[in-house]
This record gives sequence, structure tokens and C-alpha cells, in this order.
Amino acid sequence: MTGGQMQPAARATLEDVARAAGVSLATVDRVVNRREGVRAKTVARVEAAVAKLGYRIDAAAARLARGQTFRFAFVLPAGTNSFMTNLTEQVQRTADWLATQRAFIDVLHVDVFDPDVLAGTLEELSPAYQGVAVIALDHPRVRAAIDDLAARGVAVVTLVSDAPSSRRLHYVGIDNPAAGRTAATLMGRFLGGRTGSVAVIAGSLSLRDHTERQFGFHQILSSEYPNVAALPALEGRDDNERTRLLTAELLTRQPDLLGIYSCGAGNRGIAEALEASGRARDVVWIAHELTQHTRRFLVRGTIDAIINQDPGHEARSAARVLLAHCLAEPTSPDQERIRIDIFLRDNLP
Repeated sequence: MTGGQMQPAARATLEDVARAAGVSLATVDRVVNRREGVRAKTVARVEAAVAKLGYRIDAAAARLARGQTFRFAFVLPAGTNSFMTNLTEQVQRTADWLATQRAFIDVLHVDVFDPDVLAGTLEELSPAYQGVAVIALDHPRVRAAIDDLAARGVAVVTLVSDAPSSRRLHYVGIDNPAAGRTAATLMGRFLGGRTGSVAVIAGSLSLRDHTERQFGFHQILSSEYPNVAALPALEGRDDNERTRLLTAELLTRQPDLLGIYSCGAGNRGIAEALEASGRARDVVWIAHELTQHTRRFLVRGTIDAIINQDPGHEARSAARVLLAHCLAEPTSPDQERIRIDIFLRDNLP
């Protein structure tokens, strides 16, 4: 002890185990790595020493000794979507941790709204990758590309948006139908019995997360708030100028518009159109993802509520799932479950 503080116990090494068991280092290495060629009595003696000393295998060090590394590709959208920018930053932070595990990430930005571009990117991935995380488009060609990767032994994790009928290993993201139902309940409560119409603006109805959110939204709105009519969904392709034009046209032609549910991005365009119309305080607006822009709109009252998913949790979860697959280790379902957050301006972090 120094300064009245206890020093942490040194971690037991293979040499410590060999000394305690009275065997060679090579014998201990064979036992702890479950290789054959060691007598049962010797195995028992080594295992007793392991238990007594609390020895734990350092997987990263073992991979380093074997010269083993893993490489993963994260295929993310190109463009100015603020949430995806945040996700990219979180993937890059996760890459720093993953590098300590002898695993490395390359980030590829493509147009995920174009199935041919996305599928082509997956089809042309280098064979050096053992795992892929991708913002998936639920399209036949994209599903086929995922299936081809899986057939080659490449683990595929869908991130944020799923392709459930593909051979992907795992989906990392929120329960999107539940998110849509949550948005509808918030909308109905905020409207307080008013009668009129509500618009849904998606990025693309080819993205499963947007489609599922719209489904959940309509499910609750039609069954529990019959005084509110949901208009056909509009597609803004997560582009601010396109969503601005769509929203401006919507406000002009729909004088009974009571609310907007934005289940994708392009929120700067919606905010601009609402504020230019003078109806920003009259139209209830529920949006997705807490970004620097949506935070500002929420604080000043243009957005009424934000449904959020944590991009840091998603980046780390995708990396953990891919690494665990490569190491043939289990994952914890509770740890990898992505929760739905609801933010009002009163509970902003």
C-alpha cells in the first residue's frame, strides 16, 4: 500500500499458472486453448491452478500472438442527414475501441436510397472483410447481396433499417412499428380532440424503418383518434430542400392540417416551411432523432416531441455483435437492445 490506498492485484499470467501447476508453459497453453495431447491428470492440475489464480485469457493478446485480426465494413448513407453524420462519428469512436481488440473498421458512404448502388457496393466488397454493418434497403437485390455475403461466411448486421427476410445475422435498431405507434399517441394527445388532417413525411418508403414507422402511426391514429385523418405519405428522400418544398405545398393545399409526423430526416426543410407559413405554433410536429438541428427546433417550440435512438449505442452494438460472431462468443440480448427515447424540451439531455 502507498498513501493509504490498496494497490490492485496483478493479473495472473500463463507463467504464473505453469509455475503453480508445476508444468511447462506449452502445456498450460494447450490446456487453456482446449488443444489435445495433454493427460487428464495434468489437465486437472492446470485447471485447478487457473481457478486458484483467477487466470483469464486475454483474447486480444492471444490474437496478437497468432497475428489474427478482423476487418469490418460499415456501409452508411452519403449526404447531409444529421443523424447519419452523428452515427458516422460514433462509428469512428467505436473504431478506436475495436482497434484494441485487433479488429478494424472501414466506413463506406453510398446512396442507400438506390438499391442498385447499395447492392453493387455489397457485391463488390473486398474479401478481406469478415463482417459488414449496413443501413439496409428492403429490396430484392439488396437482400440477395446480403445473402451472398452470408453464403461466403461474412457476417452481416443491418443497422437502423432492417432487411428481415435476408440472411443477416442481427438487426441493430429500435422497434420501428412501436416508434410509429408512440408518435401517433403523442400526436393524438397533443391535438386534444381537434378535428383535421395529419401529414406523414418519410425519407423513402423503400426503407423498412420508415415504412414500419408509418404503419405503426396509422395503426394507432385510425383506431384511437378517428377525428384525425392521416394523409398519404410523402417521400422527401431525407433531403432538406425537397422536404421544404413538399411541406410548403402541403401547408398551402391543406388548410385543415393539424400535425406533421416526420419519420425520416430533412427536418431543416420542414422547419423552414412551417416558420415561413406562420403556422409553426399551430401545427403539431413529431420528429425523429435528436441532432443539433432538431434540438434547436424543439427548444423554440417548432418541434413538439422527438423520438430518438442512440447512435452511439447502435455503433457499439453493431461492432460487439460482429466481433462476438468472429470469436464464436455469445452476446447479451439486453445489452444489444436499442431503446426508444422520447424527448420534450423539458427533458433534453
